[in-house]
Amino acid sequence: MPDEKRCYFGTDGVRGKVGEYPITPDFVLKLGWAAGRILAKQGTKKVIVGKDTRISGYMLESALEAGLAAAGLKAILTGPIPTPAVAYLTQTFRAEAGIVISASHNPYQDNGIKFFSSAGTKLPDNIELAIEAELEKKIECVQSPDLGKAIRLNDAAGRYIEFCKSTFPKKLNLARLKIVIDCANGATYHIAPDVFSELGADVIAIGIKPNGININYKVGATDIRALQKRVIKEKADLGLAFDGDGDRIIMVDELGQKVNGDQIAYIIARDALYRNKLKGGVVGTLMTNLGMENGLKKLGIPFIHTAVGDRYVMAKLLEKNWQIGAESSGHIILLDKVTTGDAIVAALRVLATVIKGETSLNKLSQGMILYPQALENVSFSGSSNPLKTEAVQTSVVEVKAALGNKGRVLLRKSSTEPLLRIMVEGEDAQLVKSSAIKIADAVRENC
Repeated sequence: MPDEKRCYFGTDGVRGKVGEYPITPDFVLKLGWAAGRILAKQGTKKVIVGKDTRISGYMLESALEAGLAAAGLKAILTGPIPTPAVAYLTQTFRAEAGIVISASHNPYQDNGIKFFSSAGTKLPDNIELAIEAELEKKIECVQSPDLGKAIRLNDAAGRYIEFCKSTFPKKLNLARLKIVIDCANGATYHIAPDVFSELGADVIAIGIKPNGININYKVGATDIRALQKRVIKEKADLGLAFDGDGDRIIMVDELGQKVNGDQIAYIIARDALYRNKLKGGVVGTLMTNLGMENGLKKLGIPFIHTAVGDRYVMAKLLEKNWQIGAESSGHIILLDKVTTGDAIVAALRVLATVIKGETSLNKLSQGMILYPQALENVSFSGSSNPLKTEAVQTSVVEVKAALGNKGRVLLRKSSTEPLLRIMVEGEDAQLVKSSAIKIADAVRENC
């Protein structure tokens, strides 16, 4: 879990509501300076800086650029581009770090700053802690001749499009597929449609008109209803929903049914097994559906779960030297191709399986049976933890007794939003739903 010494960094960088500390121009300027000071000690002189389509990105980009310049670093600005694209470009430009201004799947009022190392992975804990320590110091600019500059990388999107296409088998194409793509009015709006159409697919794109405040609003991986309706209306073969920064993917089959991150990982792992390309097993999280575990077990594929967060999934993959990691929410990590969660690359891997097998997404999803899950989110503020109150604990005990050995309960604080998350899973869908509501009501009464 995150180091208790951290004041600003969570599991996915620094995040919060725009205009409220720490997502303010003055703090982000100092964060850029502090990060620049520490990264410069590692030999860094240039940093890739990308963002999603939030209106606050303009303000925070300028503040971050000023902080980096004060520390003597060159900022290479990409404009709106997916988070995994920044990880890729950081490597190809031999930059010592990449920075993304994004709050991922959160609403436009939120934003955040997350960092990548020169290897395209999240910064090591010791570097993040060093940056936090530097934040306690007074800003000191380097001498004028040593100030950093900033340049615009005008072909960033094109470079990333070509990379994504390179991960798709050269002997295959998508010519027989009609695909609806939902870009969440986010960072993939000018990238994902081109990737799939250039590979031959008949593409219908929605969520491609960002205006700064409509990112993730009733579109994208966190709300697939518009995609489901469009897939049915267009009689498409499938639909793809990305989140605001392009590191999550949720799919919709030809019947309009949701295919989540667990199912996507299962499809990818099974295909790798059949091709004798599977290295080790699959890493999931505490939120991973029991159906995925059971499905992988039947195939003889090892499975391990970690704490919630792609940071922990990645750490376990590296520890085990495995290649496939996933979260139910749609973070899919494929270490044979990328260094972080990449929604477009994961989607292409599934589509390759569809084409090779001359089958449908619906049929591919049938290998595992998802257990009913109910998720409830309760807004939370303050330092006390209502999850530990007697009333909440009593409700949990009662729910567990009702579920018996045919279900489970998971309570946790979100690491990216001021929310308490309640998840109940079991065989009886009605009991699961009522149980989640019962615990959520107890939490609300004690917030």
